[in-house]
Amino acid sequence: EVQLQASGGGLVQAGGSLRLSCAASGFAFDDYNIGWFRQAPGKERVGVACIRNRDGSADYADSVKGRFTISSDNAKNTVYLEMNSLKPEDTAVYYCAARADRTITPCYPYMFGEPGQGTLVTVSS
Repeated sequence: EVQLQASGGGLVQAGGSLRLSCAASGFAFDDYNIGWFRQAPGKERVGVACIRNRDGSADYADSVKGRFTISSDNAKNTVYLEMNSLKPEDTAVYYCAARADRTITPCYPYMFGEPGQGTLVTVSS
């Protein structure tokens, strides 16, 4: 059973940084892609960044390119999302989800399985 747990959210001022973690269990980590998604109040869930654990290739939403970095630690079955230069519009609940390995593509929620419990990121202006 695929299990994912996101953590690391919190309250930060604009311009600050946070690192989110997605701990995975119940599947062969190297054989999956992991995606980070976010959902702001009243809005649909959207893709933020995705990584192919097999080779580390990644894709980012235009809104976070140059500010966010996704990485994976295959020994720890954990994917990280390093978020820098945070903006108030980054405020959302962040989720991680998994899908079977394939060449990395822009990450859309429908391409992935059900996300785990999210973590709230609040960026104050």
